[in-house]
Order: sequence, then C-alpha cells, then structure tokens
Amino acid sequence: MHQQANGCPQHNGATNEDYETPSSSQQNGNAAEHKSPVPAMGKTDQDIVRLIGQHLKTIGLNRTAELLMKESGCRLDHPAAAKFRQHVIDGEWSKAENDLNELKQLLDNSNQSLSEMKFLILEQKYLEFLEDGRALDALHVLRNELTPLQHNIERVHVLSSYIMISGREELMNRARWHGKGVASRTKLMEKLQKFLPPSIMLPPRRLYTLLSQAVELQKDKCPFHNTTVEEGIDDFNLLIDHYCPKEQFPCETIQVLNDHCDEVWFCKFSPDGLKLATGSKDSSIMIWDVDPETLTCRHRKTLDGHTYGAAYLSWSPDGAHLLVCGPEDCPELFIWNIDADDQRVKISHSPEDSLTSCAWHCNGKKFVTGGMRGQFYQCDLEGTVLDSWEGVRVQGLWCRSDGKTVLASDTHHRIRAYNFDELSDSNVLQADYSIMTFSVNKADRLALLNVATQGVHLWDLEDKCLVRRFQGVTQGHFTIHSCFGGKNEDFIASGSEDNKIYIWHIKREKPIAVLQGHTRTVNAVAWNPVYQQMLASVSDDGTVRIWGPAEKYRKPGTVVAHNGECSSTTNNNEWSAMNS
Repeated sequence: MHQQANGCPQHNGATNEDYETPSSSQQNGNAAEHKSPVPAMGKTDQDIVRLIGQHLKTIGLNRTAELLMKESGCRLDHPAAAKFRQHVIDGEWSKAENDLNELKQLLDNSNQSLSEMKFLILEQKYLEFLEDGRALDALHVLRNELTPLQHNIERVHVLSSYIMISGREELMNRARWHGKGVASRTKLMEKLQKFLPPSIMLPPRRLYTLLSQAVELQKDKCPFHNTTVEEGIDDFNLLIDHYCPKEQFPCETIQVLNDHCDEVWFCKFSPDGLKLATGSKDSSIMIWDVDPETLTCRHRKTLDGHTYGAAYLSWSPDGAHLLVCGPEDCPELFIWNIDADDQRVKISHSPEDSLTSCAWHCNGKKFVTGGMRGQFYQCDLEGTVLDSWEGVRVQGLWCRSDGKTVLASDTHHRIRAYNFDELSDSNVLQADYSIMTFSVNKADRLALLNVATQGVHLWDLEDKCLVRRFQGVTQGHFTIHSCFGGKNEDFIASGSEDNKIYIWHIKREKPIAVLQGHTRTVNAVAWNPVYQQMLASVSDDGTVRIWGPAEKYRKPGTVVAHNGECSSTTNNNEWSAMNS
C-alpha cells in the first residue's frame, strides 16, 4: 500500500483498487497487484481501530468506516449484535427478540440480562402501539408479553396506567419518552448495549466518552483551571494538552486600598459578590462596591463605633445584614443593616462577656455568637437570646446547611457539633494544636483549619479524618483566616505571618502560587464567590489588596478613588507561581 510523506495511508485508508483511475494506474502501477499486507495488530491497535470505526459511523461516514474495517481485518460489532442493533432501530421487534436468543450465550449474566433486555424491548413496543392508537395491540403486549416476564412489576403497573391516555403529547410527557422513531429507539439501543460485552458491541460513542474523560483529567491536573463556564469537549483543543496560563489566575495586585488607618483584621465578600466588607483595628468597617467588569472596588460607606475594633464579620445569606465581632476583650456584637445605612442592633449583655465569633443560620433569621469566656448564644435578628450553651469557650463558629447544627471550635483543640433545638452535642474532630480559625466549604463536607504552629489543614467532616496538610505558610499564634475559593471551591488561600499569601489547589500540598505585596502579617484572605478571578487580602500594614489576573486577561477600567485621607491606587506586585 502506498504511503504519503506523513505516514498516513492514501484515500482515507481505502485501497487504490477502490478509487483507481487511468492516471493513477499509470503513475503508481497496478495497485491491486502490489498491495502491502496488513501488519498483525495487537489488542490495543484493534480496539483503537474499532473506536475510530464507530466514530466514523456516528458522524455519517459509513463507507469510510466499512473500508477501515475491511482493510484492518477488524470487526466493529459481532454479526449477531450488528443484526440486533439494526432490527431495534427499524422497530422489528419480533426479529429483535429472536436475536436475543442468539446473543444469550454471549451475555455475562445471561438469564437476568436477557429478562431485562426483553422487558426494555417490549416496553418500547407497547409505547409505540399506544402512540399509534392501537390500544388492543398494546393491551396484548402488556398482558401476554410484559406481565408473564415477572420482571420489574412496579414498572408494569406504571405502564398499565398509560392505557387510558388519549393524546400523543400526554403519553410522551407521562412516560418521559421521545415518541416513536429513530430517536427513542436509539435511546433504547443505548440501554440495551450496557448488557453486551464490549467485545461483542462497543458502548455508544465510546471514543467521545474516552476523550471527554481525558479532558476532565487534564482539567483536574491543571493547577490554574478556574472558570465557572460549563465546558464540554468542544471547548478544548484535543491536539494539545490543556493548561491554563497562570496569568489568568488572580495573582497580580490590581488595586491597593489605603483607607483604613490601622491594622486591617478581616475581609469578606457578600454572597452576591458585589460588596466587600473590611474590618479594622481603627474601629471602623468599610463597605466597598465591587465592579465585576474591572474587578476593582469603590468605597461605599464606613460603619463606625466599634470601640474594640472589628475582628470578624459575617454576611447574612441574603447580603442585607452584617454581623460584627471584636477581639477577645470585646463584649459587643453589632448587627448592621447594609442597605438602610443604620445599625440594627447592638448586643452587649455584660462587660465580662467575650463575643469574638459569629455565624448565620442558612435561613438568615437566626445566628450564633460566642467567645473565649464561655458565652455561646443563639439569637434572632433583634438580638434576643433564644438559646444558650453554658461552658463552651468558643474560638470559631460555623452553621451547617441543615439549618440546625452549629460547629464550634474550642480551647480543647476540638470542633464539636451543637444542636440548640435538641440540646445535643457531639465531637467532630480533634486536632493536636489550637484551632485558631476554621471555615467549611459550600458542600458542607470539608473544613479548613488554621492550626497554631502547624499551618493550614484540610479535614473531612463526614469521615472525621485529616485529608491534607498544606505546605509553605507561616502560622504561629496569630489569628489568620483562610478560605475556599475558585471554581467548585477547588482552591485554598491563606494569609501568613511572613507577609505573603499562599494559594493551593485543594488536591496539592505544595502552593501553586505565592503572592507578595503586603509588608506585615496577612490576617485574612477572601475569594469572591461569584467573580472567581478576584481575591482580597488584608494585613497589619493597614492595606486592603485586590488581586486579579494579569492585565491582558482583564477588562480595561478606571479606578475611582475614595475622596478621603487615603486613596486607592493600582500597583503591580511581585508574585511567583510554582507547580507542585
């Protein structure tokens, strides 16, 4: 067989005998007499040829597929299986049932599989009779063919309820069926193929499935893959390995906010991603509006009066209210109504209290708060204490998605689960060192802990086990808040006592990026939950930094500075990204 310069056969794998012309005969000689023998192929090569042949038929290149099978000596499907497929697609149900008897010896679990396959064929036959208005024929199938199988009796009862349906549309809706024709029969064939070994009949669209799996694996291996766009195989170049450039990742400072006049202790984006709240030692909280186009912030308002400083903030699920707690010696908790520009409630039961942490229940109508001196309250929006738990020295709080369970880290290096309604509690995990802060992902499965002298740890709350210790971060006894973020919360970000921000992929222990720019300890990092190319960090250096992708990957825009004593600036920081 003649080969082109690139080693591919001429004429799509067809022999010259099939496409011979006088000119080609003169130039190439008698191709039929000089055909090269097909080399013996191993199992892998045979599988690949079959996969290609199936895909060619799927896209309508039937003749090309037949030529490929003929030249390679391979067989796309077992002859009995191929005949069975054609009879199903043509709706020749009696012949399809006869084919099953021929295929029976090829089935792995022959009796059970045969019954299930017969049932599926008869179900299609029954529905097609109903659509055609042949109620008596449908009833005959139901009574004399489906029922005697004694298989899936519950489904038979459901099918019997369709006998009284008069219209085609109602039948299709009730049965969740595509109607008589190639579409529904192809769906049927896909179900039937699951019972046939791949050596007999390839699973449907097998090459496409394998390529899709390869794309998913490459996305998982890509350290910087961070997009909310639903991606299919058509969105990727199959000719090269997928890899997102690190410049698309939020690793560059695009804005520095200098409005706070002392250490900034905490930051948090609102649930809709359009507001950022920052709390400072200077007794103020600043609310910033987020521009999703430029990924920058503009000052919206300042909330003053937090005498002890604002050390922890929690947005309500609807973003309308903000809870504010102070440091360890603070006995006060504030509830701010963000849109109404007023302080809704100030909670202060005793000057001996310590209210340093808080969390909203998922309904936004109740919250919990507590501190290191043994206070642990459940309150409503008016600040009324609904329930209390005595003797728990709370370091951190989180409300689970069931609307009942509250997770609390305490001074015994534990996280325990509390149910105020049932007055029950249980141990969730036990760390070896003090849990300075913790957070839980949206799936309510994983907890991220900043552990004193140890760094950032990932725990599985269901299996109650340590999943991963992330490397690089410097964590002593400072209160540092880490976070989940990015696409599917696949990333972890944390501040550090070495003035840097560390970012990890959730499946990797080593950081994929280390961000530099702050000049003192980075106290908290927040990942925008909606605009996932945006990150915020706050530091003892008094600044708030907004991080985004490199300039060529973000839209142009002008930062409008707040007309105060300090202003917002843009600044390119030094940063490094490292593959683990």
